Amino acid sequence: MISAEPIIYVIVFVAVLALVQGVYLVIFGKSISMDGKVNRRLDMLDKGGNREQVLEQLRKEMTQHMKSQSIPIYSILADKAQKANIVFTPTQLILVMVLVSVCAFVMLTFATEVGVLVRAVVAVAMGVGGVYTWVAGKAKKRMNMIQEQLPEAVELMVRSLRVGHPFSSAVAIVAREVPDPLGTEMGIISDEAAYGRDMGETLKTMAERLDSQDMRFLAVAVTIQQTSGGNLAEILDGLAKVIRARFRLFRRVAAITAEAKWSGNLLSAFPLVALAGINLVKPDYYDEVMESPLFIPAALGVAAFLVLNIIVMRALVNIKV
Repeated sequence: MISAEPIIYVIVFVAVLALVQGVYLVIFGKSISMDGKVNRRLDMLDKGGNREQVLEQLRKEMTQHMKSQSIPIYSILADKAQKANIVFTPTQLILVMVLVSVCAFVMLTFATEVGVLVRAVVAVAMGVGGVYTWVAGKAKKRMNMIQEQLPEAVELMVRSLRVGHPFSSAVAIVAREVPDPLGTEMGIISDEAAYGRDMGETLKTMAERLDSQDMRFLAVAVTIQQTSGGNLAEILDGLAKVIRARFRLFRRVAAITAEAKWSGNLLSAFPLVALAGINLVKPDYYDEVMESPLFIPAALGVAAFLVLNIIVMRALVNIKV
């Protein structure tokens, strides 16, 4: 008899990811899209929002996740949720975990015959893991877009400074002309500076929140110019070239290591895929050896080697630039 449970688990996990994305889009719709030419901050202002109220709402969304790190389960994804700028509040995100866990449990109940305790554990793992995978994917996509937009934004600041605009106006121009995600980030900086906050401090706070080295370079350049003086346009022009060169280098390293990374992923996943395939084709393949007292220690040893394999493979292809 062929067991379809491994395939069912994969299908249920994919359904969990689709459910999370569907709930997010149904609740927030196009307001959280990063593909529009008008960034979210400008869209909120165009719909009649007060500038101070819009700033307060955006600041709350961008800092709410790190303020909730004390929540045990939530602490594992707070940093990713902040980088992804998930509009869900921490409470709502935890409720989404509960909802998808319940849905996964119901699907496993109808599709499998495993025990209730196993179903509950797998469902919770799928709920938490599915939300974490979804948030991590959103964070990676958003941070990649910010890194790609930053050189153009800095060059736009340089052009604005060279025609005589002050730096605060240059940032405001970037906030109007650049789409999300960087457009809204720069809009928050522009609004905070307009309400009296130091520009260098605001940039530094954003760099730390996003954990972006290029943003730290920008914050340091602006802070040094504020304290020591100098031609900010020339400083930022050189910084834009450095950021663009770093971006090209990152892309080149990613291209060079792509084959090694995929090979590492394949070698790491192959034992698990082989195990699932054996269980699918011949479910009773391990029945005889399962009775042996050495089966559990051997299984734990294999699991330890698999984890060690993943760590070593990632270390080999994780090139620091």
